[in-house]
Amino acid sequence: MASVIVRGWALCTVSLLNFAFVFISGADFIRFLSFRAIYHNITGETTLCQDSIPWSVALRDSSVLRSLFVDVGLLALFTTQHSLLAWSPVKQAIQSVLGSLNRTAYCFTTALALQILMRYWQPVTDAPCLWSVRHAPWSIWFPLLCFSLHFLCWAIIFSILLIFDYPELLGIKQVYYECLGLGDPLSHKSPRAQRLLSHLRHPVCLELVVVLWLLPALSLDRLLLAGTLSAYLALAHSLDKQDLAYLRIQLKSKMQLLTEPHRGSGDCNVRDNSNHKEK
Repeated sequence: MASVIVRGWALCTVSLLNFAFVFISGADFIRFLSFRAIYHNITGETTLCQDSIPWSVALRDSSVLRSLFVDVGLLALFTTQHSLLAWSPVKQAIQSVLGSLNRTAYCFTTALALQILMRYWQPVTDAPCLWSVRHAPWSIWFPLLCFSLHFLCWAIIFSILLIFDYPELLGIKQVYYECLGLGDPLSHKSPRAQRLLSHLRHPVCLELVVVLWLLPALSLDRLLLAGTLSAYLALAHSLDKQDLAYLRIQLKSKMQLLTEPHRGSGDCNVRDNSNHKEK
């Protein structure tokens, strides 16, 4: 009995530490994609691009090529990790070793790959921008517009996480169910939910594409990042009309719960009273 309790506490501790690491990595990822890219020069840092340098010269510059080579390697590391650990034979092998920590390990390695990518990413500052908004008044208003739309997109992503059951997405529910002896949480979901999750594991498609491309200035390394992640997103999911219909139903039900909490609690009280009377 004591060994079971110790094992349960160990699993919960690992899962919660992983949740904290993923949360921190997510915050860093938002800063990396949005805030740093929009307000790069706000504190007088180095310029994002050198428009005076011709493309023919920039693409032969050894520093530019070195930075692009490093960035390509970092993107390859992330996409390989994200795809390899989601491949069924690898997933089954990890499941046989780690058990309920399988999803936790996947989220941890994803966050670790993102941290490595953000830490060692090499900005390309010795090449022209593909576009750059530098003339007043758009040099002030367009970054503000980008910031507002980025904020809206991240808010939509986080709200959709509520529909996608974020404790299960991060591996917390797997550990909780393992401690209670309930098995895999996915087995308790409806067939339509299981079908949706098999087609798309996380809600980062259109909103992330907007965040990647909508910027006051698009540098060469940002083009590489946005193009690679957009292509990866386009190839990674296979949603269809049934999945979209299910998402609409879930979004509607979640919005009703959020907008009518008092009504929901009243209905629950009525049902509880009626059940008590029946008993």
